[in-house]
Amino acid sequence: MKIGAEADVHLREMTPHDLAGAHALSKAANWPHRAEDWELMLRVGQGLVAEQGGEVVGTVMGWAHGPEIATLGMVIVDGRMRGLGIGRKLVDAMIARLAPRAIQLNATQDGLSLYKSQGFVPVGSIQQHQGAVFSQPMPRLRRGERVRPMSANDEARIVALDQRASGFQRGALFAEVLKQAQGVALDREGEAVGFALFRRFGRGYVVGPVIAPDREGARTLISHWAGANLGMFIRVDVPGDCGLADWLQNLGLECVDRVVTMVRGTPPELQGGAANFAIVSQAFG
Repeated sequence: MKIGAEADVHLREMTPHDLAGAHALSKAANWPHRAEDWELMLRVGQGLVAEQGGEVVGTVMGWAHGPEIATLGMVIVDGRMRGLGIGRKLVDAMIARLAPRAIQLNATQDGLSLYKSQGFVPVGSIQQHQGAVFSQPMPRLRRGERVRPMSANDEARIVALDQRASGFQRGALFAEVLKQAQGVALDREGEAVGFALFRRFGRGYVVGPVIAPDREGARTLISHWAGANLGMFIRVDVPGDCGLADWLQNLGLECVDRVVTMVRGTPPELQGGAANFAIVSQAFG
C-alpha cells in the first residue's frame, strides 16, 4: 500500500465483493460487527468504499428511511490512511446521495469534529450497555397487560409503532431484520402497544429496537429477553435520556461506551404515543 499519499485513492459504490475488506477494517478498528452484520447492512442500504491498489481503505454506508430522513454510519478509514481527508470525502459523497433528506448519525469522539464541520449538530446521545444477566428480572405487569410472541400479523403494527417513535419509515429494514430476529409484543387490553426484538449481533446478542409507551413497558420488554437468556452476552443501546441506565447497570449490563447522536437538517416530527427506548443499532438508529 502506498502510505502517505492519496492520489491513487478513489471512491466507488460498495458491492458484496467488498464486504470481506470492509469487515477487515471494522475488525482492525475493534468494532464488533460480524460478516453477517455487514451483509444485512448492505442488503437494506447503500455503501461507498475508498479503494487504493485494489484494497478497501475506507467505508461509509447510508440508509434512506422514507423521503424525509436517513441515517449514515460505518465510517471507517484504515489507520494507515487517516489524516488524508478520505473520511470527509466518503461522508460528503454519501450526504449527496441521501439529499435532500435530513441525516442522522451516531458519532464517536474521534468523528465529532468532522461531522460538526459538515453541518451536523448534537441532539442527544446513545449509551452502549452490555454484559450478562444472571438473576431473573421481575417485570411489573399491569392489569390487562401481557408479553407475547410476535407473529407475522404483527409486522405492520410494529412498523407503525416504530414510525411513531422514531419518525423513520423502516418497513424494508424490518422485513429483513425479522428474518433473523425473535420478537415479543407488549399487549395492553388486547392491543399491541410496544415490542422488542432479539437477534445475533457482534459478540453476542442485541436487544433492540425496544419501542414502548412508557419506561415501565420498556423494562418489561427488556426483562423478558434478559430473563430468557440468563448468562448470555447481551447488548442494549439506549438513548441517554431514556431513564434506563441505572436499571440496566443493576441487571449486570454495564455502560461501556457513549456516542453522540447528531442530525444534519430538520428531521420529521415524532407522532407520540410510543417512544424509542433502545435502537436497532448505532448505524441504523
